[in-house]
Amino acid sequence: MAADRTGPVVRTPDGTVRGRYERGIAVFRGIPYAAPPFGPRRFRPPEPPEPWDGVRDAGAFGPTAPKPPYSEAFAEYLSDPVVPGDDCLNLNVWTPEPGRGARLPVLVWLHGGALTRGSSAVPVYDGGTFARDGVVCVSVNYRLGVEGYGLFPETPPNPGLRDQLAALHWVHETIEAFGGDPGKVTLCGQSAGSISTGALLATPRSQGLIRRAILQSGPPEASDRTKVRRMVRRMATRLKIPATAEAFAAVDRDLLLRTQAEVGRLSSPVLGGPAFGIVIDGDLVPRDPLQVLIDGEAAQGVDLLMGWTRDEYRLWLVPGGLLERVDRLGPVALAGAMARCHVGHEVPRGYRVLRPDAGTAEIVGQMVTDHLLRVPLHRLADARPGTSYLYEFAWPSRRPGLGACHALELGFVFDTGDVPESAKLAGEGAPPELSDAMHTAWVRFAATGDPGWQAWDATHPVRIFDDGAPHTAYGPRDSEIALWSAVPTVPEPTPASDTRAPRAELVSAVRRLRRSVGERRR
Repeated sequence: MAADRTGPVVRTPDGTVRGRYERGIAVFRGIPYAAPPFGPRRFRPPEPPEPWDGVRDAGAFGPTAPKPPYSEAFAEYLSDPVVPGDDCLNLNVWTPEPGRGARLPVLVWLHGGALTRGSSAVPVYDGGTFARDGVVCVSVNYRLGVEGYGLFPETPPNPGLRDQLAALHWVHETIEAFGGDPGKVTLCGQSAGSISTGALLATPRSQGLIRRAILQSGPPEASDRTKVRRMVRRMATRLKIPATAEAFAAVDRDLLLRTQAEVGRLSSPVLGGPAFGIVIDGDLVPRDPLQVLIDGEAAQGVDLLMGWTRDEYRLWLVPGGLLERVDRLGPVALAGAMARCHVGHEVPRGYRVLRPDAGTAEIVGQMVTDHLLRVPLHRLADARPGTSYLYEFAWPSRRPGLGACHALELGFVFDTGDVPESAKLAGEGAPPELSDAMHTAWVRFAATGDPGWQAWDATHPVRIFDDGAPHTAYGPRDSEIALWSAVPTVPEPTPASDTRAPRAELVSAVRRLRRSVGERRR
């Protein structure tokens, strides 16, 4: 590493970059790890960037991947900056000691956003706090939506996931020059970034690239290919073009994004519906990532830190007043949740017993959260031979109705509660001691593999982050999880009975729920 009057200078395999010093931390933004994915590279796997001569300025965030904006209802709570430009396969590095020899632990961050939104430029994801505490932090941009996860007959699936893998290879080959240790890489993601982390853990191509992993509010999973194809076909129908990569590449990019947003308008974890996702492709993702990890076929020797927020569903339902809408829909919403989770009456009856004072929205929200998130993570922690640690974020937002919602923990993990974008979710007056506790745990895990509490075992220890000092609870979700193992969870079409609604009735309920929510959103 060298330095001049304008900032630190580091040589990478593709060329030299100049960063900035900010509060004693060397920061490099917008470094390309792959070539711009447009023109002949559109919808194709990533290719190496073109090397450059001279010194490339790395003072500002690079272009963000093409994405539609959040709806007005969600933009009230979530920030999503847009940086124009085609060179969107870039990453950022925060380091306290640029230069070979430091051998510091590394945390690689994959942002969330349902694989359709988000970027590394979100202010909440400022990696300077990790670098301040001795961890080199890398945040990654990757292709989103139809550009990154559209299924086409003539191009390989999962280009967005392939982008992330290319970034991991860049880290493995280059991070030593920034003071990091390529043998101490922790891959960390939230929501869609966590789902991506799980898929990358399970792919044979990540062997040797990941030492530890953190999964925040997203399980290892693969999406139904039919569901993803439906997104592409509906977009093609609206655009009046064939459902091919060639035809999509010829469409104006802004029109493509508007169409994607319209087609995906009613997609959500609660409502289901067509959506983009990682699919089994027989190559990068040879089979279901969760099952691969449960079977111990990958990520052996990789320590895991995994968890959720207490009220994940509230971010999905509170914006736009959907929480109240679901409560009013009552039995229709409950039947829709049963169809969404592929269960009969036994499961919601069990939740009613466990939560006698809960409204329909809470029952539906917690059911869907457990089905999509807590049950898979419990299964993974129970089955895998490696060391796992589980947590629950339970501090309620100061914003009305949000509770301990999806994504609320991010400002605490990054210790960026002082930025205005954190307050959009947390409100004013978030406790700094909670940031200290969570951030310290993540730093400890990246550095040592031990976040500071008991590893998962038969007693099911879960670290609870709430008001006051963090504490460990034993089996806090075991009663709910047990409901899912007591009954079949993938019912085939059967005659009506006392314990299972007819499948046609459940499907009809889901459609009525989506129509009702759609009317509210309009």
